[in-house]
Amino acid sequence: MNPPLNQTHDPARRSWVESANDPASDFPLQNLPYGVFRIKSSGTPHIGVAVGDRILDLHAIAAAGLLPDAVRDACRQPNLNALMSLGASAWSALRACLSELLGADTCPTGPIRAQVEACLVSAASAEMLLPAAIGDYTDFYASVFHATNVGSMFRPDSPLLPNYKWVPIGYHGRGSSIAASGTPVRRPHGQLKAPDAPAPVFGTSKSLDYELELGAFVGPGNKLGETIPIARAASHLFGVVLLNDWSARDIQSWEYQPLGPLLAKNFASTISPWVVTMEALAPFRAPAFARPADDPAPLPHLADAHDAAHGGLDLTLEVFLLTEKMRAAGAAPHRLSSGNFQNLYWTLAQLLAHHASNGCNLQPGDLLGSGTVSGPEKSSRGCLLELTWRGAQPLKLPNGEERKFLADGDEIILRGHAERPGFRRIGLGECRGLILPAN
Repeated sequence: MNPPLNQTHDPARRSWVESANDPASDFPLQNLPYGVFRIKSSGTPHIGVAVGDRILDLHAIAAAGLLPDAVRDACRQPNLNALMSLGASAWSALRACLSELLGADTCPTGPIRAQVEACLVSAASAEMLLPAAIGDYTDFYASVFHATNVGSMFRPDSPLLPNYKWVPIGYHGRGSSIAASGTPVRRPHGQLKAPDAPAPVFGTSKSLDYELELGAFVGPGNKLGETIPIARAASHLFGVVLLNDWSARDIQSWEYQPLGPLLAKNFASTISPWVVTMEALAPFRAPAFARPADDPAPLPHLADAHDAAHGGLDLTLEVFLLTEKMRAAGAAPHRLSSGNFQNLYWTLAQLLAHHASNGCNLQPGDLLGSGTVSGPEKSSRGCLLELTWRGAQPLKLPNGEERKFLADGDEIILRGHAERPGFRRIGLGECRGLILPAN
């Protein structure tokens, strides 16, 4: 089951951290996402909570004895894995406690507020790190619009493979090359083969692309050989981040058959630093993707009435491009696309339940990627492969530049938010990556 609404979602509540009350803030009192930071001069990683333009140091708050006993030790760890392992009741208790400590109505003045204020640091003074030790990373292919567009380029008469609407398609990615937002991305090398070439060559990718995705962190896992039923899958999801699964399309087109991508994907993936919890997103639950009447129904291990009614997420996801020329001119990033996570054919719970359905043991801190989030309109396509139709329709930028794929010096910025009448806007922050030339 998904977490229910409670007092932490009340849109009328304000924080005594005044910047959190700005309607444009990604991090109001109703969000309270978790991340790992260090003050640039000290270098010691601490778990923190974003509130407005400040970070509440949970290591310090735990040391002050202001957190529930069940989560105190986990909040003093250098990453979120221990907290992720505790499960939904512990997460909810911690969220309620933090909401009370930071609420203007529940902690207006006095010695406790003074203690909490002493544990706040400026976000501008902090360096954000990876939020968890990511043991494993699996990337799915859950947008039927993305799958259809890509399939149309290579198989116009039969874009979707026969298994697509029966099974969540995914591949095992590389956890070691997942980087925190702001980490530069080096253009990769690999085998390349032009359609008319007799043999491949080893060289630098010329078709570097981004992929707009959502990443979901696993909380409690399952033992090897056991499964996670679809009815309980949502309770094993801790929270989400923005995910850019960088892709070298020219390397990918040569190597992906018959077993799928390898070097085209594993050179870098970037995630946003703040993990927005599933409880924070509870007001933005939506029905799962409405499948056409002639599509097959999910098999029993993927079918659940509650997930069908509430397994979707109404999240707006956007991609911006800042080229080297734009940066030199002081221009703002240009928005390339805007889509919605509701357009995914499979829900996050279905992805997790299917992953564990063969007894694969998921672990706290494992990351599940949604695959490129694309919608039915051209303006909602989540990668350049789709936006430029494999380079055949170059993208024209406002300053006169054109792009088929990414150039050195380009910076891709992903942003996301949830917005619905009657609730506070919840932001996902930013996921940024600057392309550096190949070594």
